[in-house]
Amino acid sequence: MPFLKTLSIAPKPWAKLGEHPFDVPSIASMLESSMSMRFHPNVTFFVGDNGSGKSTLLEALAVHQGMNAEGGTKGMQFSNRDDTVSPLRHHLKVRKSHHTPEDAFFLRAESFFNVATAIEEYGTLKWYGGTSMHDRSHGESFIDLLVERFQPRGLYLLDEPEAALSVHGQLQFLVRLHDLVEQGCQFVIATHSPLLMAYPDATIYEFDDDGPAPAAWSEIDTVHVTKDFLDDPQGFMAELLADE
Repeated sequence: MPFLKTLSIAPKPWAKLGEHPFDVPSIASMLESSMSMRFHPNVTFFVGDNGSGKSTLLEALAVHQGMNAEGGTKGMQFSNRDDTVSPLRHHLKVRKSHHTPEDAFFLRAESFFNVATAIEEYGTLKWYGGTSMHDRSHGESFIDLLVERFQPRGLYLLDEPEAALSVHGQLQFLVRLHDLVEQGCQFVIATHSPLLMAYPDATIYEFDDDGPAPAAWSEIDTVHVTKDFLDDPQGFMAELLADE
């Protein structure tokens, strides 16, 4: 279900355009071109190299929608990072549908430990399966979150979820993702995983210095590199490690 429709950057008069995050090439390109990103009603992927700006934009979107910069639900403000880490949120222009999500959650792999601690401190563990996430592996806790906490007709923003998951875990994730899509959820996911970004009928934006651009799965650089490795692992490694 489309809760978010489009996103663009419209800097306020007081924006310092030469400073972070406007110095990130993809963000600067979005600004210069007045680009508007169109979200898929079900799943939109942000892909690209480290430092390409995909997580910067996703975090800003999450905070813009009322979620904590470190992750969690709306109203779960267990850190003051919002005031310093997501300045871009002030300069986003987000067009939404008339539908309102019944749930929302921002998940980022790098701060999942902090979110798990906050869940216990808030006394809301029963909504997450009842077992402390600190007593489970990172991947098990993440799958528990998907199964126990994510609800129909929700808006879910996920930053590199594959960091917590084995290959089989990523397959479990895709099955649960599909279940939630069929229950009216919308996802925006930043990922490096060729497996995840292969989810059918999703919109993919690949981030580079020229800004985010729509791309087919088969066109993604990560997919090409992975395929080259799987086609000839020994040859790939020999070329990679050869003396220059």
